[in-house]
Order: sequence, then structure tokens, then C-alpha cells
Amino acid sequence: MTLYKGKYRVESTRLPHRDYGANGWYFVTICTRDRTFLFGDVISREMRLSKIGQIAQQFWADIPDHCAYTDLDAYVVMPNHLHGIVIINKPNSSCRDVACKVSTFRGDRELYRARSQMSPKAGSLGAIIRSYKAAVSQWCKRNNYSSFAWQPRFYDHIIRADESLDRIRDYIINNPAKWEDDKNNPANLWM
Repeated sequence: MTLYKGKYRVESTRLPHRDYGANGWYFVTICTRDRTFLFGDVISREMRLSKIGQIAQQFWADIPDHCAYTDLDAYVVMPNHLHGIVIINKPNSSCRDVACKVSTFRGDRELYRARSQMSPKAGSLGAIIRSYKAAVSQWCKRNNYSSFAWQPRFYDHIIRADESLDRIRDYIINNPAKWEDDKNNPANLWM
């Protein structure tokens, strides 16, 4: 990167040699900007969703309808973040992306390569989360929730073993009941 000589570049939190479009199970956490409570509140150890929280939950549940070869497992919308398990299960293919086929046909391979280096690959975890965040943001903008914003990026963990999957599912399902002790609860930031 020559612009700013790499001085302002923030390193990726993704594994450097991992194909995030590859089949796998991914535990994802997405936060609101400044961890602002926009999705509702936990009352009596249960999550009560606001209108934005209902939309965030509905759009999350709709991900498989919009992203081919994508399924969801356990998920929960919390006051200022969302946890979920995304499953990518694509059939093997040498060129999965439509953009790959289109650019080859048009002959602008160099332009395609430059653009593909900058953005998540179609069907990858990054593209799925980017589309989800954009959909919720656009809905909020259209419905006069101008204070809504996501934290840049997201956290992911590749689930590799059944024991990890069971532990993560348990964590997600019990998250509202444990909200008082959660690190994303602003009351605990100084603990």
C-alpha cells in the first residue's frame, strides 16, 4: 500500500491465509457503534427488542434467503450487539463468483483483480455480514432512525469442533440471562 505508506492501515483481524468463502461454521459478533443500546433491553433475563432490534433479528433470519449456500444456526440480538452462527456450505466449483465469469468474458481481468483485492468475495463471510449490516442501515435510514450505526468490522471465530459448537451455542442461547455480567454491557466496562 503506497497511499500514506501504510501508516494508517488497520490490520485485518481475519486469518491471513483463510478463505472466508470456504465451507465452514463461523461464530460472528457484530456491535452497534459505541455499543449504543439500539436493539432493546434485557428485562428479567429476557431480551425485549425495540423496533430496530426486531428488524435486526428479522434481517438476520432472512440471510439464507439472500445468500446462496448459507444457513444459520443459533443467534441472539442483544441491546448493543448480535451473536450468530453462520454456516457456509457451497458445492465445489473452480469459479464460484458471477463477477469472475463476467470479467473474464469482458476481458477486464486487471480491473476485476484490483477490485476483488479490495472487497470481500461474493458468498464469503465478509460479503454476507457487509450485506446484512447494509440492509439494516438502509432500513433505519429510510425509517428515520438516523442515530443508528454499526461499529466498523465484526468479530468472527471459525468453529472447528463439535465441543466448540456446543459451547458457543450455549453461550448464545444464555446470553440474555447472563447480560448483567456481559462484557458488552456498559455497566461492566470498568470492571
